[in-house]
Amino acid sequence: MQNWKDYDLGRLDVDGFIIDLDGTVYRGNTVIPGAAETIRVLRAAGKRVVFLSNRGNISRRMCREKLSGMGVEVSEEEILLTSTVAARFLRTLGDEEGGKVWVLGEQGLIDELQLAGVALAEKPKDAAWLLITLHEQLTYRDLNLAFQAVRHGARIIATNADRMFPGDGGDCIDVAGMIGAIVHTTGREVEVVVGKPSARMAQAALEVLELPPDRCLVIGDSLESDIRLGAAAGMRTALVLTGSVNREMARMSQVQPDFIWESICDVNDMLFIHQEEKGTGS
Repeated sequence: MQNWKDYDLGRLDVDGFIIDLDGTVYRGNTVIPGAAETIRVLRAAGKRVVFLSNRGNISRRMCREKLSGMGVEVSEEEILLTSTVAARFLRTLGDEEGGKVWVLGEQGLIDELQLAGVALAEKPKDAAWLLITLHEQLTYRDLNLAFQAVRHGARIIATNADRMFPGDGGDCIDVAGMIGAIVHTTGREVEVVVGKPSARMAQAALEVLELPPDRCLVIGDSLESDIRLGAAAGMRTALVLTGSVNREMARMSQVQPDFIWESICDVNDMLFIHQEEKGTGS
């Protein structure tokens, strides 16, 4: 792991930025100071950007509106959520292998499934798959219907398996909590996890950027999802300390980023120095 100031930036030829959202661009409903300006700087420098998030309970439209309210203007095509990638994965299975889906989640996920043309089950017993994501309005009835789907033979897929995510008031329980309730009561295991650090998410991001991995940099606050994804895909990685990880935790981890930044704003300095080394600075 290196501080960016110790790195030979002349060798860091990065044209695409894969940026996490929770803990990187915002925490809960609060934008990270300087994040909106940093993203504008990246665009002004001609860099390609995609926002890659393990959020599965919202749609791209909902995410774009949230970002816009924070002063971060993006297109839906630049947003990749686990709800999006899960919907695309289920659609590729086709009717024969796929079948209908029961959702343990919220309307945002249902919206992405419907946009992708995935058939939803009307009753739990009719489902071939149970799709689990974060459910912030979870009730006993929701859990019990999901339980029934699996008891009737539905296979389990999860948007992601993160244990927590950074919110306004601190860390919050994530999809792992929903998964645990279903797995421990049914005795059935999750067969597919779509989200970071899976290769599915990395490939989806690269397809949007239309760049090879060695020309891309992943920026995120999670060692296990963001940094692991980037390292496995052959990308450079930058850990930001605006989420749930501090420097000591990063030092002790087996997953090591290329850079550790205080926040996403440190990319401004990296771009400025890189431009000066190439002779394009003012």
